[in-house]
Amino acid sequence: MFSLIFDMDGTLFQTDRILENSLHDTFNLLRTKGLWEQETPVEKYREIMGVPLPVVWENLLPGYSDHIRHQANEWFHERLIANIEAGHGALYPYVEELLQYCKEKSIPIYIASNGQIEYLNAIVNYYHLDEWVTETFSIQQISSQNKTDLVRTIMEKYKVTKGMVIGDRLSDIVAAKENGLISIGCNFDFAQADELAQADRVIDSIRELKTQIGVL
Repeated sequence: MFSLIFDMDGTLFQTDRILENSLHDTFNLLRTKGLWEQETPVEKYREIMGVPLPVVWENLLPGYSDHIRHQANEWFHERLIANIEAGHGALYPYVEELLQYCKEKSIPIYIASNGQIEYLNAIVNYYHLDEWVTETFSIQQISSQNKTDLVRTIMEKYKVTKGMVIGDRLSDIVAAKENGLISIGCNFDFAQADELAQADRVIDSIRELKTQIGVL
């Protein structure tokens, strides 16, 4: 069955709206505990957006213990979820329109994300994505922490034989190609030109997916 598998951050959800404040809050906590003195590494996080969380904190807190990295990650997600529930985030323009279109066309939709389960649930619940999305999958659900394997898990569970993986980073593009699906690169907030160059197709707005689906 033809299906669409979406990334969440920087693809459906405008993470950029809550990222900086949440990150600043986290590093302010580290500062109060005498664990950090430099500027908040916002740009570093933007560069690596889309990688599994252990890799995120290895990059943001190099030389720190796993315990401190784990604690920082917990604080960060508490702030992200609080910001989501306070309405500070947003879906990208035309997301709901596109999801409704797919529902009317009986095209199954899944989410495959490197985000944590609680964080993803906060987004799904706040924006009522369950109205359109069959199931949301987190990288936490598989031991390999690899998005290619996460997409394969979705395909096996729901008997997906063809479709698209839509995302803004290289892990989404690779996951599509290694599973025999079409890769759609999203030229949104966190996208990198060299990564998008490897996608089968590139869009500048979710609205453009209607045309992409229509040509199949």
